[in-house]
Amino acid sequence: MGTVTIMDHPLIQHKISLIRNKKTGTRDFRAIISEIAMLECYESTRDLVLEDVDIETPICKTTGKRLAGKKLAIIPILRAGLGMVEGLEKLIPSAKVGHIGMYRDPATLKPVEYYCKLPADIDKRDVFVVDPMCATGGSAIDAINALKEHGCNNIRFLCIIAAPEGLKALQEAHPDVDIIVGALDEKLNDHGYIVPGLGDAGDRIFGTK
Repeated sequence: MGTVTIMDHPLIQHKISLIRNKKTGTRDFRAIISEIAMLECYESTRDLVLEDVDIETPICKTTGKRLAGKKLAIIPILRAGLGMVEGLEKLIPSAKVGHIGMYRDPATLKPVEYYCKLPADIDKRDVFVVDPMCATGGSAIDAINALKEHGCNNIRFLCIIAAPEGLKALQEAHPDVDIIVGALDEKLNDHGYIVPGLGDAGDRIFGTK
């Protein structure tokens, strides 16, 4: 059974307030998104399996720890998810990166997949799916569906801000997926935007608003 973690770390809450502010410019917004992603990655890797390794320090021989088990992959949901990749790569630089492209139909608010490129051995990796926003949950649900169709069975989803409606839908669709959320907001508005939210994350990351 998957777990849901709502991050309450002071650094994350402070940084989320900065990116909510409409006066925060593209450069700072992009940098802070990456910083929050790195902090969430730290939390989401807490249960990675370790194994013993013999090493020699400048003083003596000893037994240390290193990561064991499956290799890792980072899968951003395009395009906003790209803003979180660098933060994860700083902590797990050996992870491979795939991409799943989704856009939301403005009439139906349903996600439409337009691109999917994954590492050839994706089914042998622990996967981190990343997207700054989880509004209706549709994009995350469909992206995880695609990964499961490729044989993935150990998936974590990281987002910075979620609406209750989207989080609930994601949990119901994928109860086996661990979910890490920076902040759980109030609701969705009539246009499918998270309230209070931070606007369109993709536009603010790439300066296309």
